[in-house]
Amino acid sequence: MEFSDLALQRRSVRAYEDKPVDPALIEQILQAAQLAPTWKNSQTGRYYVAATPEAQAKIRACLPSFNQRSSDHAALIVTAYVKDVSGFTAGQPDNELGNQWGAYDLGLQNAYLVLKARELGLDTLIMGIRDEAALRAAAGIPDTEAVFSVIALGYRAQEPSLRPRKALSDVTRFL
Repeated sequence: MEFSDLALQRRSVRAYEDKPVDPALIEQILQAAQLAPTWKNSQTGRYYVAATPEAQAKIRACLPSFNQRSSDHAALIVTAYVKDVSGFTAGQPDNELGNQWGAYDLGLQNAYLVLKARELGLDTLIMGIRDEAALRAAAGIPDTEAVFSVIALGYRAQEPSLRPRKALSDVTRFL
């Protein structure tokens, strides 16, 4: 599939079929995410996968009710990154962004993840509104990692439309 077609087909899906996602597909998707560039190849992204109904219920309980409904029947992937690595040398930040480089790297990885999912016929919803402490406890995420998002992964039960994008001239300045 051409990249432009893939990018146009990807949507934030808020209704999923009651159909489990094969763990082998999840592994393919996460392997693609690992191919994203990271600060000095630090690869600090971490993924906590809730693939069974029991694990999904445990993670879904850490989301607000609207995200619980939007992710029903989907596998859930909690994303995190190891703190104080990307953007750091010898324990000191390399510039004013510090740990924001870890978030940047994970954002790139998550972009690869959602695009690979679409390539394989799956859809996603990235959810940033979540209970960090509850997710940390439910997934066993150590304090050395920053909890980032929860990504729903499954088979779309609706056909969402492409939402409008800002004009390139509104977001770009050629110097």
